[in-house]
Amino acid sequence: MAFRPTAAFFDLDKTVIAKSSTLAFSKPFQAGGLISRRAVLRSAYAQFVYLVGGADHDQMEKMRQFMSQLCAGWDVATVREIVADTLHNVVDPLVYDEAVSLIEEHHLAGRDVVIVSASGAEVVEPIAAMLGADRVVATRMEIQDGRYTGGIEYYAYAAEKARAIEELAAQQGYDLENSYAYSDSVTDVPMLEAVGHAHAVNPDKELRRIAAEKGWPVLVFTKPVALRSRVPLPPAGPTLAALAVGGMVAVGGVLWASARRRRLDV
Repeated sequence: MAFRPTAAFFDLDKTVIAKSSTLAFSKPFQAGGLISRRAVLRSAYAQFVYLVGGADHDQMEKMRQFMSQLCAGWDVATVREIVADTLHNVVDPLVYDEAVSLIEEHHLAGRDVVIVSASGAEVVEPIAAMLGADRVVATRMEIQDGRYTGGIEYYAYAAEKARAIEELAAQQGYDLENSYAYSDSVTDVPMLEAVGHAHAVNPDKELRRIAAEKGWPVLVFTKPVALRSRVPLPPAGPTLAALAVGGMVAVGGVLWASARRRRLDV
């Protein structure tokens, strides 16, 4: 039988990343005139709710809708300037040390590392590059004439993650039965079921229950590390600036979560 390559598929938020970029970038975005002071406070509250309780399918769908509305009309150049000025001060510590070590172990074993995230490609791709990932599957936002249109070209979420993994496996010849996947969320069960070696990382309540039923290992990551101490940061410029858009996308999600609970007027 011919050799078939394998891969390790990683969710990003709360699996590789130790904290959301949302809260970190909310104040710089306020200073840049993109969001209001009240939005900053609401994002802090929503960040807490999201990190503690997670989000189910309906909440994620509403987050997606709110996200696109929030981003509509934002000038990409302005976002780039904000990130260029603030990135080094807000991203550390950003990743779990355990996740970085696991990625290194998979590479040493000859596996490709693929980041699969519902977050915007603008934030996922540069972080994946920093981590040395081989490929990325991520949500893509529409841009026209230097501004975000408010539309979403592709939404990498739930069952779509599994479909994307299977498509990638067909293209690259991956042996999914001998591949690995890691996530913290019950919404990623389809992705985890697509491989032979699924792992729950800091799982939410429902994923922990499912992992126990299916016999999936549960990993606990607890050591955030300054990214620059493990992997080199890319040079300042458009690549780093793109991180802001990802932060902006996350702002949309958590602001919706907060608004749903508080119903305050901005």
